[in-house]
Amino acid sequence: MIHALVLAAGESKRMGMPKPLLRFGDATFLEQIIAVLRRSGVDGITVVLGARADLIWASIDLSGTNVVINEDYRKGQLSSLIAGLKNVPAGAHAIILCLVDNPSISAGVVNGLVDGFRKTGKPIVLPVFDGRRGHPALFARSLFDELANAPMEKGARHVVSSNRDKVLEVDVHDRGILTSIDTPQDYRSCFGAEPQVISKKP
Repeated sequence: MIHALVLAAGESKRMGMPKPLLRFGDATFLEQIIAVLRRSGVDGITVVLGARADLIWASIDLSGTNVVINEDYRKGQLSSLIAGLKNVPAGAHAIILCLVDNPSISAGVVNGLVDGFRKTGKPIVLPVFDGRRGHPALFARSLFDELANAPMEKGARHVVSSNRDKVLEVDVHDRGILTSIDTPQDYRSCFGAEPQVISKKP
């Protein structure tokens, strides 16, 4: 069983508005990621919310996903990863770790990571485009404790750098794995428009 973990709990300080609710076509960032995961071969989805959780939950149909509220979201991304790991089903052999500021992922990339893991057993599987690593990332259950105990300021990156011999790189033809949207300028560069949220007041 492969379980997807979507981290969407941050304060979005640099963006100035909730990134899970940013417009991606006719959907939001979070809706887009969930839709992609549903088209992929993952067996379940957990979404970690924190900042503006009530607004996000009221604005997006999260039915069919397991929603976790990270009360410690102000401590940073690792706190959300820890909250999510605590709620991963016991039967899951690995997680696909997705960040809400990387909405341009594809089901093909997700399936490529899953296939790579199943064929090789490597506990870390990363997509690579034009020699650059991107998102999402797969981590096997054997590394869950190491992820949860990583340095707060480094998080999953520390686990990757500490286990270089355990990493499988999967070459993909999808530049979207490199797209990270953290600021209004990032959004404008990617979409050619001003950032806009899609929301309903709770």
